[in-house]
Amino acid sequence: MSKTETKSTVLVKHHLKQLKLPTMQHECEKTAARAAKENLDHLAYLLALCEAELVDRERRAAERRLKAARFPATKTLEEFDFDLQPSVNKPLVLELAKGDWIDQRENLLLVGASGTGKTHLATALALSACLQGRKVRYFRVTELIALMLEARDDKQLLKFRSQLAKLDLVVLDELGYVPASKAGAELLFDVIGAAYERHSLVVTTNLSFEHWTEVLGSERLTGAALDRLTHRCHILETKGESYRLKDARRRRRSNDKESTATA
Repeated sequence: MSKTETKSTVLVKHHLKQLKLPTMQHECEKTAARAAKENLDHLAYLLALCEAELVDRERRAAERRLKAARFPATKTLEEFDFDLQPSVNKPLVLELAKGDWIDQRENLLLVGASGTGKTHLATALALSACLQGRKVRYFRVTELIALMLEARDDKQLLKFRSQLAKLDLVVLDELGYVPASKAGAELLFDVIGAAYERHSLVVTTNLSFEHWTEVLGSERLTGAALDRLTHRCHILETKGESYRLKDARRRRRSNDKESTATA
């Protein structure tokens, strides 16, 4: 016990620790001093402590959800340049950011060429959902298929499926970049079918619908997958040239100018 701690303070901290209220335990002395200075009554003091605990608890919960989502990078809508991508329906994106579509178990498809902002938008909307309290998981499609094949071989596929079933939103990024094996295509369809009207999916793809057979193989499987995905679905198209190609050209021009200036 420090010189400044009274027996009551020590007991309060001990009880708060036992009750698993770490923020209240940490803040009780400081809040008590402020309450005395501002002449707050006991209820106001208790309210201030409870509010601090709730705010910190939500912060920790949000951090856990973000970690569990496994985003490859943090992307926000504030960082997305709608002026450089005028084909994107900005009002729809801002409406989707509210998350009501997830509560309605609707899906989102982002279709466009590589480098046009699909992953940025998908990640930003999923990040918003996380911060709103929803459980989210991000996968590249190739990664998801590999994980499911491994789970199947280890006889853990049922457990993997049950983990997905607990989510509010699953992001399937880069569908179409690599063709799937027959077994992989069937497992991917399993994810799409299991999600139907149970939780929401975000799918990004560089393929128009008529080319999805290049990934899923059979027309029957492709038709069934599209039927489930596009029922109660929002579709965003990203058109134009790749951001990465534009940025590479810009840097090259900048380097050329610097080289000319120093020559």
